[in-house]
Amino acid sequence: MTIPDRQNASASISEVLVKVRPALERVLGSYDVPPEDAEDVLQDTYLTLLYKWEKVQCPEAWLIGTLRKKCIMYWRKRRKRIIDAMDAAILELLSEPERPSQERQDLARDFDRVLGRLPERCQKLLRLRYGLGLGPSEVAERMGYQPSSIRKITSRCLTVLSRELAAVGFLEQEHD
Repeated sequence: MTIPDRQNASASISEVLVKVRPALERVLGSYDVPPEDAEDVLQDTYLTLLYKWEKVQCPEAWLIGTLRKKCIMYWRKRRKRIIDAMDAAILELLSEPERPSQERQDLARDFDRVLGRLPERCQKLLRLRYGLGLGPSEVAERMGYQPSSIRKITSRCLTVLSRELAAVGFLEQEHD
């Protein structure tokens, strides 16, 4: 699709955006993108359309498909940030030497209680990874997993752990 001049291109893009906006809002709603981030995801989608305008054959369908992909990427990045933060928090929790021993014992007991609510494989993985301080390849070897899959499995286990910690109010207590 070749656009003869810039003015026509601007008019065409504007028409497409107005026409497809309700469908895009439905996509954002179906992926539960928070309103504070939804506009950024939309703008990123619009900019991508501008860069690829001449190659796009059906802008409406392209926008909807691209927005879906960007929503998926949004949640992947957000989960990764949460898991990385959880990873750091667990390591910090387990390695803080300056906590008074009674407080540390209480914290460790509460943490063990929550850890006991996880599936057995997650308990074992998290104890090896964070309790014993083993690296991903060592954990994979001991548990019989491929080293390439251990990050994903760890991520899933940390997600389950974060849900359990939030359910018992553990995460909120730590930030008070």
